[in-house]
Amino acid sequence: MKRLLLSLVALVSLATSLTAAVRLPAIIGSHMVLQRGPKAVLWGWAAPSEAVTVSVSWSTNTWKTTASNGGRWSTEIQTSQAAGPHTIRISAGNEIVLEDVLVGEVWVCSGQSNMEWSGDQKLTQSTAEAPQATNAMIRLFYIPKATSATPQDQLSARWVVCSPEEMMHFSAVGYFFGKRLHAELGVPVGLINSNWGGTPAEVWTPREIVEEDPDLRAAAAKLKPFAWWPHEPGVAFNAMIHPITPFRIAGVIWYQGESNVSTHGTYRKLFTRMIDGWRTAWKAELPFYFAQIAPYTYDDPTRAAFLREAQTQAAAHPKTGMVVTSDLVDNVKDIHPQMKREVADRLARYALAETYGRSGPEYRSPTYRSHRVEGSSIRVEFDSVPTALVSRGGPPTHFKVAGADGRFVEARAVIDGKSVVVSSPEVPSPTAVRFAFACDAIPNLFTAEGLPVNLFRTDR
Repeated sequence: MKRLLLSLVALVSLATSLTAAVRLPAIIGSHMVLQRGPKAVLWGWAAPSEAVTVSVSWSTNTWKTTASNGGRWSTEIQTSQAAGPHTIRISAGNEIVLEDVLVGEVWVCSGQSNMEWSGDQKLTQSTAEAPQATNAMIRLFYIPKATSATPQDQLSARWVVCSPEEMMHFSAVGYFFGKRLHAELGVPVGLINSNWGGTPAEVWTPREIVEEDPDLRAAAAKLKPFAWWPHEPGVAFNAMIHPITPFRIAGVIWYQGESNVSTHGTYRKLFTRMIDGWRTAWKAELPFYFAQIAPYTYDDPTRAAFLREAQTQAAAHPKTGMVVTSDLVDNVKDIHPQMKREVADRLARYALAETYGRSGPEYRSPTYRSHRVEGSSIRVEFDSVPTALVSRGGPPTHFKVAGADGRFVEARAVIDGKSVVVSSPEVPSPTAVRFAFACDAIPNLFTAEGLPVNLFRTDR
């Protein structure tokens, strides 16, 4: 009987030690990059009311906290001024040692297929880059595709050191963005890959944001289900974004919109509220830089232009920025343009200027500012033209004008310094002008510094 009691005690002790084991979310692990700043948040799970101690190799301080009665613990630690590598020890009934931890800049790379595309899709730029992709100062965290009807606290992923093999599976836009940041800032860069080809923005938006707005709810109801990606509001956010929101980051880069062309009328509201939803979840006004969708031969000749217009309007949202990609296409029948490095470089230039205050090349494409009628012509003025406008391979293309009847015709365009004068003999009294307002337009109007002019229309 005594032997039986001792065995039972031993089993109970073993069970207690197993359930008391301190655990961490996947985003906190060896090889991770902690966001630079005065403090970083660490969290996890332990036995209810269990004491948890955190110690780090860069400080003699220790941080102590106690798990809640639900078994969750969280603490803020002082970060290192040095990049690393560092070690972190987390102790309770057991001890977890995190090795090769760096301190630098962490960015989330999200969206649909043009953000997801990598060497796995035979991108020539990724294949060419792979032999040079060994870089211990760049760390990658690849979140697998998953959905959930409710917000999740955990996911299945791990931090890895950038290598040719790992880079080939990672977002090409994300990798080249991170490479440029590392080269310019000289600090470690952590990249979190959370994207899913084909997904509309609704799946990345907290569900309540969509459901509580009649316009967004009606637009979401029009989305068609597909076999390869979800369409229900919130399900990707719950499984692929929410679990990492306690982890401090520098910002987000985003490439998405193709799957919302059919619901372009509500995209500005949806996208800006999605951004606000992420900022609320992270409890920070995160910088959010995104790529405008590229030219492609959609079934409808103008719906994609309306989506690009909505993206342009969304770029007025605080701490956002949009890069124009109309010149980075070699085949308008391919919805996945090959030039990902160039998109990444433009996003990186935006981040370097706006987030890190670095002076350098101009990073904003010109956008429509105003127009005025001058006899039988219309003069168009633009913002973000540092010196002058130029056209490549001939006069400016893809301009149209209309009179009071609203019928747009091809127009002649002449550059006059920082403005363009547009006219057509078919429209002696023009009232409106459009530029590149078509799904597959690849115009030839640029700044002298090499950035393409964004599409616009003056009619509504």
